[in-house]
Amino acid sequence: MNALKQEIEQIVLPSGNSLASIAARVRVAETAGRVAVSIVVGVPVAAFQDQLHAQVEQRVAAAALQLGHFELTQRIATHAVQPGVEPLANVRNLIAIASGKGGVGKSTTAVNLALALAEEGARVGVLDADIYGPSVPMMLGLSGRPDTSDGKTIEPMRAHGIEAMSIGLLVDQDTPMIWRGPMATSALTQLLTETRWGDLDYLIVDLPPGTGDIQLTLAQKIPVAGAVIVTTPQDVATLDARKALKMFEKVNVPVLGLVENMAVHRCSSCGHAEHVFGQGGGERMAEQYGVPLLGSLPLEIGIREQGDAGCPTVKSAPESAAAHAYRSTARRLAAELAKRPHVATPLSVSLLGD
Repeated sequence: MNALKQEIEQIVLPSGNSLASIAARVRVAETAGRVAVSIVVGVPVAAFQDQLHAQVEQRVAAAALQLGHFELTQRIATHAVQPGVEPLANVRNLIAIASGKGGVGKSTTAVNLALALAEEGARVGVLDADIYGPSVPMMLGLSGRPDTSDGKTIEPMRAHGIEAMSIGLLVDQDTPMIWRGPMATSALTQLLTETRWGDLDYLIVDLPPGTGDIQLTLAQKIPVAGAVIVTTPQDVATLDARKALKMFEKVNVPVLGLVENMAVHRCSSCGHAEHVFGQGGGERMAEQYGVPLLGSLPLEIGIREQGDAGCPTVKSAPESAAAHAYRSTARRLAAELAKRPHVATPLSVSLLGD
């Protein structure tokens, strides 16, 4: 059975990673020609459980055996955070989405990645950490004020199957946040710790651009399992993205990878592809710093329109090329995190058994 087990471990998931590479646990037992297979994975797999079942069945059949019992369990672990910081009680993994500069589509990327992870079967929340320019409420179509049951903590709001919290939900839309750094960082800490998050596999934190007080507070005092750097291909964007990457390295937060946004524009009339912001900048930066390029996302007017309308691309245009690109990027993100050391026994979600 060891050979069959090794064959199953080489099955490649849609993220491009094999079961073995993400430390999935595979067990195989045989009785009278019938095989029982149990797989435990540390990434969300609800969207492709049927394909995984079929691939296991093919490998069992190739070994001249019959698949009897198959069980697939999703078990997303709490992964290690920076030294001296304890993970949050209800949040297994906090993932920071950062950029060195504004205007690269970081918030749009963060929201769509959160929705993509949720579609894959994870429990996901979004924290809008941009105190001065919160945009997540608009992108998720949220309005009104969050509820509080005890006057001390607040309930996250929900949209499209994910939880969300933002300073934009607590102040009037036109009210500017004229706060110095310590007030802004205090507000971020309160938003994180005084929100009654549900049992989350991932909390996606949309950071403001730059490498200032808020970013440093999050990197030094808040338990971060990993960071993702968003950039556009142009040199001026990757120059600032490098600063964000080095900041996380200095405070011992692992950079899970880069996302190259607005990589290519395809004309809706003729189909001509044009690299408006240059070509290959994200790939060159990823290679230079030895981190994965998680995905290259397109520049499309629909992505902007859907975000402005409160129903991001992954939800409003699920079959579009852009939505597929977001899902592919989210899968690679989850796979990179799954390779990291983990510190606690996670809850199991049995997805498929027969």
